[in-house]
Amino acid sequence: MNKSSTCKVYVNRTLNLKKINYIGFDMDHTLIRYNSRVFEDLTHQIILEKMISDKGYPEIIRDLKFDFDRAIRGLVIDIHRGNILKLSRHSAIRVSYHGLNRITYAEQKKIYKSTYIDLGDSGFDIVNTTFSIAFCGLFSQLVDLKDRSKIYKFPDYCTIAMDLHSCLDRAHRDGSLKGAIAKNLNKYILKDEEVIRGIERYMAHGKKIFIVTNSDFHYTKLLLDYSINPFLKGKTWEDFFEIVITSADKPRFFYDNLKFLKINPADGTMTNIEGKIEPGVYQGGCASTFTADLNLSADEILYIGDHIYGDIVRLKKDCAWRTALVVEELDDEKEKLRKATPFTEQINKLMDKKIPLEVELDKLISSKIEMGTRNQESKINSLLANISNLDKQIAPLIKSQQKVFNAFWGDVMRVGIEESFFAYQMERYACIYMAKIKDLLEMSPRTYFRSSKRLMPHEARSFKTNTLDY
Repeated sequence: MNKSSTCKVYVNRTLNLKKINYIGFDMDHTLIRYNSRVFEDLTHQIILEKMISDKGYPEIIRDLKFDFDRAIRGLVIDIHRGNILKLSRHSAIRVSYHGLNRITYAEQKKIYKSTYIDLGDSGFDIVNTTFSIAFCGLFSQLVDLKDRSKIYKFPDYCTIAMDLHSCLDRAHRDGSLKGAIAKNLNKYILKDEEVIRGIERYMAHGKKIFIVTNSDFHYTKLLLDYSINPFLKGKTWEDFFEIVITSADKPRFFYDNLKFLKINPADGTMTNIEGKIEPGVYQGGCASTFTADLNLSADEILYIGDHIYGDIVRLKKDCAWRTALVVEELDDEKEKLRKATPFTEQINKLMDKKIPLEVELDKLISSKIEMGTRNQESKINSLLANISNLDKQIAPLIKSQQKVFNAFWGDVMRVGIEESFFAYQMERYACIYMAKIKDLLEMSPRTYFRSSKRLMPHEARSFKTNTLDY
């Protein structure tokens, strides 16, 4: 990451903004910020109503209360077994729950045999964005209710997951969610004039600004009218943005070859287009046509989104635009890292005592096996007792450290000393990342973001014998 303590943009891959000519934004949770807890609570309620009315679930589920902390970004849902998993960067299971109940390590080994998960298996569903928090939490609650209920017969876990997906999709399609938001925009949408001023500063440096969103034109217009127009001094968002692409169907937008339709912003009518795209409002289309029609190379375009897969991974794999990820949990995570520091320091001090004891113990046991020595038993037993005593001190500290973050899952970016699977994807595919786009817009449009040298294990070992971060 950048070395400057004032910089809120973190760098995985060197990025020179002077070479970026087009900057694109996803809309929901990126250009337009939501009050996520309130929005996910609304989603929870609407899904429950549809599960009752459309899928025939019992009225009792209406009593399930929304718990934002039951899910974090990056979790993996095992839809066949009713389990929620947190994976390391290597796709190894590190924390797991069945419904609302923690799975012990011994139980986990029985269930999964190997602790490594093949995420190409359709039986696993990933929580890629905050839009999935309510879904994941409800799945956990319904699994728990199914297991406990002796009165109501619930379908199998896989069917519960499919029904939840169906009801969530329908809530988006039939206007249930959007209608509720439209009636109370001030409750769900966060306005920020500084974002507009920041974009204008980038425009003054010759940057062209565009939007690519999966939201349809009418919902896009609703949010942009509310969040952008009030700060444009007589202009509208149609004049402000170079190109706005709605109903983009990401990630398909980044790898398929679909046609653009031109939208008349006055009434939402659409027409086929002849020739190349130009400034205006569109539906559909694809990244390859966008890049070719505007005579751009891939590394002249920076796209910013919040969905690790739909906005970042597939984009980077399929069309090589530069990428920036918005991680709205980041500011909270950084504050919790600060609060967890006393626990981390105590753990590291105890580990500094434990590791030399383990090294000495290994030498004694090796000597016993290889040389047949039998005169070190008391020392071996003493070392084992000391190590056990240190473990008893370390274990509660680790639990207290993790509870600073999320009582169920710990921090978003780590599982113990390893990066989480979400952090691994972010590191591999996002050139830069930040908590909100304002953090980037506060930077100079000429900023050269330089990635730091990342030490490999053998390099780190050369500088410090023991490097511990729990």
